[in-house]
Amino acid sequence: MAPLTRIGLAGLAVMGQNLALNIAEKGFPISVYNRTNSKVDETVARAKQEGDLPLYGFHDPELFVNSIQKPRVIIMLVKAGPPVDQTMKTLSVYMEKGDFIIDGGGEEGAHHGPSLMPGGSFEAYKYIEDILLKVAAQVPDSGPCVTYVGKGGSGNFVKMVHNGIEYGDMQLIAEAYDVLKSVGKLTNEELRQVFSEWNKGELLSFLIEITADIFGIKDDKGEGYLVDKVLDKTGMKGTGKWTVQQAAELSVAAPTIASSLDGRFLSGLKEERVEAAKVFKSSGVGDILADQAQGMNLIRAKSAEKGWDLKLGGLARIWKGGCIIRAVFLDRIKKAYDRNPDLTNLLVDSDFAKEIIERQSAWRRVVCLAINSGISTPGMSASLAYFDTYRRERLPANLVQAQRDYFGAHTYERIDVPGSFHTEWFKIAKQSKI
Repeated sequence: MAPLTRIGLAGLAVMGQNLALNIAEKGFPISVYNRTNSKVDETVARAKQEGDLPLYGFHDPELFVNSIQKPRVIIMLVKAGPPVDQTMKTLSVYMEKGDFIIDGGGEEGAHHGPSLMPGGSFEAYKYIEDILLKVAAQVPDSGPCVTYVGKGGSGNFVKMVHNGIEYGDMQLIAEAYDVLKSVGKLTNEELRQVFSEWNKGELLSFLIEITADIFGIKDDKGEGYLVDKVLDKTGMKGTGKWTVQQAAELSVAAPTIASSLDGRFLSGLKEERVEAAKVFKSSGVGDILADQAQGMNLIRAKSAEKGWDLKLGGLARIWKGGCIIRAVFLDRIKKAYDRNPDLTNLLVDSDFAKEIIERQSAWRRVVCLAINSGISTPGMSASLAYFDTYRRERLPANLVQAQRDYFGAHTYERIDVPGSFHTEWFKIAKQSKI
């Protein structure tokens, strides 16, 4: 009979299999279970092929649960919705008081080191902290990409917003591609060179890196490049929508993330090439910073509402590796929050503010170029509008509030006298016309 394992994992789709193998590779015996027996057998076979790893498969949920040492810890990686409830119902029958279920991303990260954002029971976190520190992505200058996020559902919320930021980043990159290709007439090889060059400096990131790779892939089913044969219809799993819904509920502006969602819904100058690429590189910092600022402000608002006391600098640190938005830029964001943990917005950090002021002309040129060329860039435009709105001391919202008071007696506040006021706008206007 096999010895009791340290941890269990239920759900052996791509991510589940790779995380299980990751844990076993780090020397932690693990039990695995899946509703479909073939997935269990497949995972066990992979473990043997990759070095006879300490991974044990079970077809029976009771045998699976009983194979784990107490207090049992089971990571659940199944599709959101009813499958989560069904799996919990199946396993909880055999679990005891004091056992833990961790409701857990992509294929490569799960196997070779993910960014982990655990929240909930601190006791549960400490019990498997040694495993998490080993399996998480390792970044040389900041260590394992894992930290205890906070109590309650804070870990899930942070992961959701991470995905919202990811939506925004991908939309901004797609818009840059559209303008460079449609206006600048760059070929795919030239686009590959541009994005490869961007990935050597301040824009170095996973998404920029894979974008350069994509432009270099030839179509294996015909002539030309594969990217040109991909249908322009973007799929989604719902996290972007949830992020925008939360932003609306918390009254937090997140226009870049929202526009990226709109972009997915709506999807159902030869001599100036080099210069255009340089301009885009300069404008990209502002776009990305606005996207990150919106995500961080959403997390900060939810943290305040729930009393989670989340550390935004710590989140930037664990996002530096093992996740889709990993980028060298995140180190600067971490340092901004290190300088001021109570920073109200990344846009007002002294270093970022100075840089954006210096680069804003390039940012505006890119948006104007797109508009004048009839190319839709909702992410870039929303990012710039976010910056322009945030930096204005006074906005035309005074007129909107006056309109609301006019037709609905919603009252308004004054800039010179405290309190709420209501004006009989219609009566005054009518009298003036007599």
